[in-house]
Amino acid sequence: MLKVGIIGVTGYAGEALIGILLKHPEVRIVSLSAKIEEPQLIEEIFPKFKNRISLICAEPNIKEINAKCDLLFLALPHTVSMQIVPKLLSGKKKVIDLSADYRLKDARIYEKFYGMKHKDKIHLKQAIYGLPELYRNKIKTANFVANPGCYPTCAILALAPLVALNLVDLDSIIIDAKSGVTGAGRKIAEGFLFSEINDDFKAYKINTHQHMPEINQVLSKFAGKKIDVTFVPHLLPLNRGIFETIYVKKSKGKSQNLTHLYKKFYNKEPFVRIKEEGVYPGLKDVVGTNFCDIGIKDCGEKIIIVVTIDNLLKGASGQAAQNMNIMYKFPEMMGLL
Repeated sequence: MLKVGIIGVTGYAGEALIGILLKHPEVRIVSLSAKIEEPQLIEEIFPKFKNRISLICAEPNIKEINAKCDLLFLALPHTVSMQIVPKLLSGKKKVIDLSADYRLKDARIYEKFYGMKHKDKIHLKQAIYGLPELYRNKIKTANFVANPGCYPTCAILALAPLVALNLVDLDSIIIDAKSGVTGAGRKIAEGFLFSEINDDFKAYKINTHQHMPEINQVLSKFAGKKIDVTFVPHLLPLNRGIFETIYVKKSKGKSQNLTHLYKKFYNKEPFVRIKEEGVYPGLKDVVGTNFCDIGIKDCGEKIIIVVTIDNLLKGASGQAAQNMNIMYKFPEMMGLL
């Protein structure tokens, strides 16, 4: 039985992780911790877990955590994980980090978008980017996985077949993205109050969002040249879900049956579902699941891709559990259906 702990369990991603891991037949949760005023039973924080798990959530004690756990999930705010990861890895623990601290390989870009110098450049180089559909072989042998962001998961899976096969003009990529409010994390801020969000819809961080360089980094590696997408995120007045509509021009002289191409590219991927031609996904198709649904429209000289995921599952905790399954050679869908 794999003994796991969650650090940062009181956020949305941590809460979702508990639910997933409680269903997993090969896993036992043995440690729950977070920044918290005083220790509390997890069922007092999340009443839905009453009679399902009885553990106390307290401030992280790394020595105790290392003594109890084989694997740690870090569901911490950005800039916090890099203070804890070295202590866990030095204790010979495997780590899956759900924050952005180890996704960007260039520390200068991290500082630009997250406003802080990176404090752990050694492990930054070692972290494996945890998008299973593209990096499964590296994840299999990894001790440390940087779980992707929600917007990048959507965008990269939608664009990877076209970019990898050189079918599109790489300078023409426009990503129109929308997220539910839980994508911002569990925090008190005026902009996330119900009365501010309800009956409204707005763009934010236009072409400056911190997930943009993550998308550029992965797609550039697949293209073999630098890519700089146009990325416009929006806030939906919904709890959860990511919906992206992506526009791109075809390369000259390139023509393919796109639906067939995508089905072939993702043929062996259990969590990517390609819609039939002329059918496009909605949020209700994926919310509450670990699936990524993709629909493709060939518009002659242009291609339009519609892609959806649940930001808390395939965009965070579900993908983290999928990475765990790969790392420990469990069936990849175990605990996620």
